[in-house]
Amino acid sequence: MFRQTLEKILERCDGAIGGVLMGFDGIAVEAVVREAGTDVKTISAEFSFVLGQVRKAAEILEVGALNEVVIKSDNLVFLVRVLTDEYFVAIAMRPSGNFGKGRFLMRLADPELRAQL
Repeated sequence: MFRQTLEKILERCDGAIGGVLMGFDGIAVEAVVREAGTDVKTISAEFSFVLGQVRKAAEILEVGALNEVVIKSDNLVFLVRVLTDEYFVAIAMRPSGNFGKGRFLMRLADPELRAQL
C-alpha cells in the first residue's frame, strides 16, 4: 500500500531518488529507493529528530501545526510533509530536481497515505 504510493510519487517527480514514510521516532514504515547508494532511511531517521524540534518550536511560538519542511543542501533536497502527529512522508531529491512538483505530489498523496495509516 504505502510502497505503491511512494513509488508513484518518485516516478512522477524528476530528480527524486528516494522516498520514505516514517514515524517521528525515526522508525521507517516503508522506504523506496530509485538510485543505488541512497540511504533514505538513515537520512530520514537523522532528520526526524530535527523535525521534532521544529514541530515543538512551532507549538511554543503558537504559529500553528507544522505542515511541510524543505531542507536543501549542496547535494540533496529533502522534502517533508507531516501526515499526523506520529508520521511524515519525505522524498530525497537531487538539487537539480523539480522540488515544486515533489511538494505537489506529496500534497496529492496526503489523503491516501493518511487513510492507510
